Amino acid sequence: MSGTGYQPGEPILKVNGLWMKFGGVTALRDVCYEMPEKIIQAVIGPNGAGKTTLFNCISGMLGPSEGSIIFLGHAIEGIVPHRIARAGIARTFQHVALFKKMTVLENVMMGRHPRTGSGMFAAGLRLPGMRSEEKLIRSKALEYLEFAGLAGCARVESGTLPIGKQKILEIARALATEPRLILLDEPAGGLNMKETEDLGELIQGIKKLGVTVMLVEHDMNLIMDISDRVLVLHYGEVLASGTPAEIKENSAVIEAYLGAENDN
Repeated sequence: MSGTGYQPGEPILKVNGLWMKFGGVTALRDVCYEMPEKIIQAVIGPNGAGKTTLFNCISGMLGPSEGSIIFLGHAIEGIVPHRIARAGIARTFQHVALFKKMTVLENVMMGRHPRTGSGMFAAGLRLPGMRSEEKLIRSKALEYLEFAGLAGCARVESGTLPIGKQKILEIARALATEPRLILLDEPAGGLNMKETEDLGELIQGIKKLGVTVMLVEHDMNLIMDISDRVLVLHYGEVLASGTPAEIKENSAVIEAYLGAENDN
């Protein structure tokens, strides 16, 4: 990764002139914005607005066609996902992506991989350093399960959990990478009202840990309740950016997104 370094108080993430083209389809058009550290930043917009594509570019799942992504002062566009995870960005997905035959604890332990130091040789021979590191991995994983309210499910096979708990587990696994920035892609999808309320409290708790949160979400009540800033995408372009109160009053947003939902 290249860059000039990061100074406290600077934006944790800077997106400059970002384009993403798939053949004749343009998913992102000259997206530019800067995100402060230690906030909850929501990204909203109609289906097809480019929200998940933006996440994919930030997390390294896609290399943008043009533009730059600066994280903690370093350019990360086009960097492979595991290096971006090691740099401090974690993410979840619209559709839960767990190791469903593994236990809840084992899934979170897998999330510690970017923070491990022992290589294959040490692991194969079960050297003392490896055994010590494995104990630490287990201990840290249990801490994140406790934080997420899943400690009681540690030995349960993850695929047997209800969808709400699977989504929380995926967040716990992402936190286990010790990110500075976590990307949550539609975390409330498929959740009932109580589960959504619990999710909102968890996300606010993540912010209190000092982790910056960026989430794509369609549940407008959740967005308006917990977000510090809201970025609105429309046809791959930035339509508006501001506080939840400012977005609520933005006529272009109401016409393009919020009003359309209210009509439905």
